[in-house]
Amino acid sequence: MINAIETALGWSGAEELGKGFARGGLDDPALLSRLLTPNRLLDIAMRRSLNRPQFRCFQKGVEVHPAVYYTDSVSPRGQSIPVVNMRSLGNLLGEGATLILDQANVFDPTMEVACRALQWWSHERVQVNAYLTTNDAAGFPLHWDDHDVVIVQLADEKEWEVRGASRKVPMYRDSDPNTIPSDEIIWSGVMRTGDVMHIPRGHWHQATRTGSGSGKSLHVTFGITKRTGASWLAWLADWSREHEIFRHDLDRWHVPDSAALTEAATALLGARSPADYLAAYEQEVTLPRHVPFLDILGPLDAVVCTTHFPPRIRESGETVDVLASGKRLTLAAKALPALRLLLSGRPVVLEQAAAVVGAEVVEVADILVKEELCAVLTPELSSGYTGLVTNAGS
Repeated sequence: MINAIETALGWSGAEELGKGFARGGLDDPALLSRLLTPNRLLDIAMRRSLNRPQFRCFQKGVEVHPAVYYTDSVSPRGQSIPVVNMRSLGNLLGEGATLILDQANVFDPTMEVACRALQWWSHERVQVNAYLTTNDAAGFPLHWDDHDVVIVQLADEKEWEVRGASRKVPMYRDSDPNTIPSDEIIWSGVMRTGDVMHIPRGHWHQATRTGSGSGKSLHVTFGITKRTGASWLAWLADWSREHEIFRHDLDRWHVPDSAALTEAATALLGARSPADYLAAYEQEVTLPRHVPFLDILGPLDAVVCTTHFPPRIRESGETVDVLASGKRLTLAAKALPALRLLLSGRPVVLEQAAAVVGAEVVEVADILVKEELCAVLTPELSSGYTGLVTNAGS
């Protein structure tokens, strides 16, 4: 998937993120239906208890009140769970509406796998939102995002307008509200099935099917939030608490020792560089959710690494260290081939892997699953990799 997106956008790697607007097309049409389809999106809405703002509906550019398309499912014991009223939702879609599901990667294994692949590629956190628009419905009005986005048009078409930024690299928390759109139109046109577009942070944009008549559009937006200088300074502020001078009150009634504070702050800046922060950021991210392994449910026969970012493997003579998600595991050096395979990010069938790297892969896999760096490859999770990522060691 990553190679397909890079090729479509004419990129040579993740370093192109945020540098400029880019647009292209995917060569593999089968990839689109593997990512998401309109019916799969509606199935997610039907089978889960979703709440605003995670699931929203818009008509004529205005959000529809949830009471219009939500209802309560009441159990025989009177327990109430809010669910989407699919009949009401169907009526809205028939009239023309836009449905938005934020963080589709939480609910769909294919979206989860796609986001994880983009995270390993970009070394930044990624979430994906899905947008289904029917008939003449409009989407959001002209707006900008505080993160870079990669948009994939999965089905049919939608008209877009992309403008330049009116403030350089604006932020969610900023000193300027940045409410006046740029007049510079970078691109306007129709995104059709298979088209891919990258919109850098701060670029104004809008999408609509107004005037398009009967039809639909489904696209997903991968939001990629990169670290900034402000992120680094916030991280340093946390480290400052290690030093007594920063824990003292700032005295309002006496002249504070500004020179001492400045000297200590300067030393802190020099001791922990932006590169140190970026490395620590990957290590400090907590472990993701996954199905726990219980031997009472069956043997461990296939696994996959599910850390948010690629684990780091360090060789040290007779031992090898694995660093990921705040953990450090030390294993014998002979485990290195198994570790490289198991931590590749691709599904690993242990019986096949044993023929490639040796029988110890089973023991190493058991350790990694218990430490939650790898997860059991359930049929549901495996389905997310099918057609996107090949198995390792097969």
